[in-house]
Amino acid sequence: MEQNRLSEIFQSAAGRLRADFQASGGFTHHGEKGTAREKILVDFISKYLPGHVQALHSGEVITVDGQVSPQCDILICDRSTPPLLDLDSYRMVPSECVYGVIEVKSKLDAKELVDACEKIRRVKRLPKSAFYPQMLQTQYRMYGREYTYVPAAGIIFAFDSIDMVKLGDHLAEWCRDKPLGERPDSVWVLGKGYFTWVDDEPHPQIHAQESGDLALMELPEVGEVLFPFTLYLSMHFSAARMDPLRLIDYARQASLGTAKNHWSVTSKAEASTRTNE
Repeated sequence: MEQNRLSEIFQSAAGRLRADFQASGGFTHHGEKGTAREKILVDFISKYLPGHVQALHSGEVITVDGQVSPQCDILICDRSTPPLLDLDSYRMVPSECVYGVIEVKSKLDAKELVDACEKIRRVKRLPKSAFYPQMLQTQYRMYGREYTYVPAAGIIFAFDSIDMVKLGDHLAEWCRDKPLGERPDSVWVLGKGYFTWVDDEPHPQIHAQESGDLALMELPEVGEVLFPFTLYLSMHFSAARMDPLRLIDYARQASLGTAKNHWSVTSKAEASTRTNE
């Protein structure tokens, strides 16, 4: 009885999600090129992300040593992220503040999949170093190793795709010779299903890129990928935290000007006091 009641709650929640997504234009823009598809998804997921993170539409990730990522469709960042450069259609975000990226595709085929995977790989390889030292350093266990920061997640979301089994073949082939930490964390196709990494437990774990097992997940009874997608985002980023950003590290890489003239502002009284000391 309780299980049936829980199923009803999930079905109701999925229905509301679908209505929200449809209201945002997520279905009317099916297959459309350009920025509309990314903006639709940003507007949708912003309502379901944990409060300390935010979704930013379109931007590049920059590092202290001057590396720059390709332009990303959606950046998932800490809400304290400073606007190094923030325009209506373009922004640059410090690597340390980025918890994840989402690449959005109208129709996901082999070519578009590789394009998204390569962009995600380049973001995941960017270093994160501009933090103030902490007395107690938090350790994060992911991708078979320990990190002192939260590594960036890589997610692909598509409005449509080729056959899901064939898509899984292409994804597995691309991932086969790539390190765990450079692979996409999940791939979602609206109305069809999603790919994620699983372990040997009865219920797949979200942060399970330890064994390297890729799985195509069938849609639950509610029949809508949006519900598990929003749960995944909430679970994945709810524990994401960053140490205080040491923004001066970025300032050192740019010229802030050179002192040309100097003026003393020490009063005569102060000068006399210093002399007597």
